[in-house]
Amino acid sequence: MRASSSVLALVLLAGCATVPGTDRLAEKDPLEGFNRAMWGVNRGVDKVVLKPVTKVYRAVTPKPARRGISNVFANLSEPWSFINNLLQGKPKRAVETLARFIINTTVGVGGLGDPATKMGLKAAPEDFGQTLAVWGVNGGPYLVLPLLGPATLRDGVGMGVAQLADPYRVCLRECGLPKGLPTGMNVGQIIDARSQLIDSGADGFLDASADSYATARSAYLQRRRAAITDDAG
Repeated sequence: MRASSSVLALVLLAGCATVPGTDRLAEKDPLEGFNRAMWGVNRGVDKVVLKPVTKVYRAVTPKPARRGISNVFANLSEPWSFINNLLQGKPKRAVETLARFIINTTVGVGGLGDPATKMGLKAAPEDFGQTLAVWGVNGGPYLVLPLLGPATLRDGVGMGVAQLADPYRVCLRECGLPKGLPTGMNVGQIIDARSQLIDSGADGFLDASADSYATARSAYLQRRRAAITDDAG
């Protein structure tokens, strides 16, 4: 879900913050004026387009099927997590991630199921923004990217690298897939991410806050700090 973060998608489910001691600039939010404007635009697009489409998807797709679709997209992210675990010097997690991909792709029928978790192989999602953080790269200012949502300057770079180097993204471009399939996969991943956001209760969380922008920024940075230090639940 990382490479195709949507309008509002993954404010609380993914994204990139900073390691302890390097996120002060992000917390000060020197680009707040720009960020708030983009937050408003993204929320507007979400309200008019993404959320209604996602509601239709949820209405016509049974929950077990939605769970299977989420599993497929999670499985497709495993090779990139494998690479980033290696780059971060986590060979055990890398081997387990690769094993998860092989097991879920075969026994799990293309990733629809998640037998690897039942076998004790826990997911260890990592992206290049996290890798840069582990390497000591400062997060830089907090950013709300048009249509892509929350990030930091460092993690915006990470997203760009993922587009070029994530095996799944590379295959979408280079594997000679049927015309329209890559676009359909990207759209499907966005809708799946938005559906998971609804399941998480994030909509009510944001709507109930006095300042949804500040609430989302705080939750985003905290969650990503935990992810980078491997403390995320």
